[in-house]
Amino acid sequence: MSDERHVLVLPDRDAAEEAAEALADRFGVTEEPQLVRDALAGEDDAEDAQWLVVVEDAEGRLDPEELDGFAGEWDGWRERS
Repeated sequence: MSDERHVLVLPDRDAAEEAAEALADRFGVTEEPQLVRDALAGEDDAEDAQWLVVVEDAEGRLDPEELDGFAGEWDGWRERS
């Protein structure tokens, strides 16, 4: 087991929720991804927040490049670790 975690950065809550739902269909993710609001430094306005979709990948079976392309469908990206 690798205990890998992927973080997809998306522009808004709607995109994050849609992507989280689509992960099961596209990649067979069975554990529900965690959604996290990531406010930009010094900003209190919800409009200036990115949303993170945290995907646990304990078996290390998800392809990082495919996840990056997947996030790009919502104008997002995968954080590289």
